[in-house]
Amino acid sequence: MRLSLLAILLGAGLGTPQLYGLVNPKGFSACLRKFPRHLPSGIFLMLLATSWFLWIVNQEPIADFSAFKPYMLAAFAAVGLLSCVYVRDFLAVRGLAVIFLLLAKTMVDAGRPHLGQTAWVLVIQVWAYVLVLAGLWFTVTPWKFRDFLNWSTATEKRVKIASAIRLAFAIFIVALGLTAFRAM
Repeated sequence: MRLSLLAILLGAGLGTPQLYGLVNPKGFSACLRKFPRHLPSGIFLMLLATSWFLWIVNQEPIADFSAFKPYMLAAFAAVGLLSCVYVRDFLAVRGLAVIFLLLAKTMVDAGRPHLGQTAWVLVIQVWAYVLVLAGLWFTVTPWKFRDFLNWSTATEKRVKIASAIRLAFAIFIVALGLTAFRAM
């Protein structure tokens, strides 16, 4: 994927929910507080993450393991599907954490070839590594994500400030996609 397109999509994906947070902070808070234990969201995110991971593994040329690749794909699919059945507690957080990890891989892969062209690529790369740390942390301790959401949505003012900061960052990322990354 081109870095410019990825930056635009990331910025739009991050910024769109923030508009709702600014317009309706109470409704946004209610949605965020329900998320960690919302089973339909968890199943959707886990199945999306499983599918995305299987697609990545299928695309990788694994010469040493080529004979085992079908078995690996079946095992990974089983882990993803069985997680939806047996790991229902905080499944949405765990699914989101895996999405963070896969998104970070995509961001690093898209930015790596352009590191020497502009220093602005480091914004995407650093953001990717923040997602890796968040993905690892929230996979192991999903209740910390719930606690963070409860803290960040405790007051309307906090919701609006956080939404405004994230929206500003999203606009910055879209602007990078349209300007500094335009040829990448």
